[in-house]
Amino acid sequence: MHAKVGIIGAGAVGSACLLSLIALGCAREIVVIDRTQKRALGVVTDAQYGAVLSAPVTLHAGDYADLSGAALVMITAGMNEKSGGATDRNDPAGRLKLLKTNAEIYQDIVPQVRSAAPEALILVVTDPPDPLADVVRMLGHSNVLSTGTFLDSLRFRFQLARRLNVNAAYVDAQVVGEHGTSEVFLWSSARVGGRLALDLLSANGQAREQVRGEVERDVRFANITVIEGIGASQYGIGMATARIVEIILRDERAVIPIGSYHAAYGVTLSMPSVLGRDGVSEVLEPDMTDEERQGLEHSAKTLQQAVAGITLPNT
Repeated sequence: MHAKVGIIGAGAVGSACLLSLIALGCAREIVVIDRTQKRALGVVTDAQYGAVLSAPVTLHAGDYADLSGAALVMITAGMNEKSGGATDRNDPAGRLKLLKTNAEIYQDIVPQVRSAAPEALILVVTDPPDPLADVVRMLGHSNVLSTGTFLDSLRFRFQLARRLNVNAAYVDAQVVGEHGTSEVFLWSSARVGGRLALDLLSANGQAREQVRGEVERDVRFANITVIEGIGASQYGIGMATARIVEIILRDERAVIPIGSYHAAYGVTLSMPSVLGRDGVSEVLEPDMTDEERQGLEHSAKTLQQAVAGITLPNT
């Protein structure tokens, strides 16, 4: 299948997404667009030589018109957490502080994507991705997903695996709700080999509540730890986004936590979902404890309030 993908934004995240896509070999044509054409050209020129070692792929530094025929367009453009002042662990707003600025940037981007590739699935990577996916919908493009809590869930699995001394690929643990400070960790269903992760932690002599607090803190603020070290959280989200794109292009019908619009809540948030070529075809709402359910409702309200504060003068 000739799979064409667009990447809007050639900054740290966009470049990481490009490299990860090339490595996976699931796209046959990738168009990179940036407000600074020279930057897009530089990134593509650099990457294309190493891409000779991967599956055949054609790379372009282009303009919006070059998105014609794209199956999927990911948007990574916008102000990041460091430049937007969203790196305070004690600030409950977290990534939502970036919403107003990035919503304005999306007002310029989304109509041009719609004009060039009206059938494309838009994947929002820019922070905060969930309300920005709703901005895309408000701007008239309903075929949209956010990267949501997929990366958060990978971080959750990694932290549990490290404490249990097992391979993270065999940890089943999910984060739902907002990709942000109100996200919800589904401890009640986190398992390894059919055993509850919390029971395994206790059996290993680890204090449940202490480990739970440490894991949640490490996952919830992983982005800030990365930013404090290298200035931008890019490699993990690049790899996670490329995997989402691979699932979609190959119509895998994989079940992962990903952000899609939920009519019951009136916003985009993450739940375990069946993902394939047409986006999310089914949401598999997991069993939750009362505490987890309340957490999800709080997360939804947080996102509802954020979306309610968005004003789009062009609509």
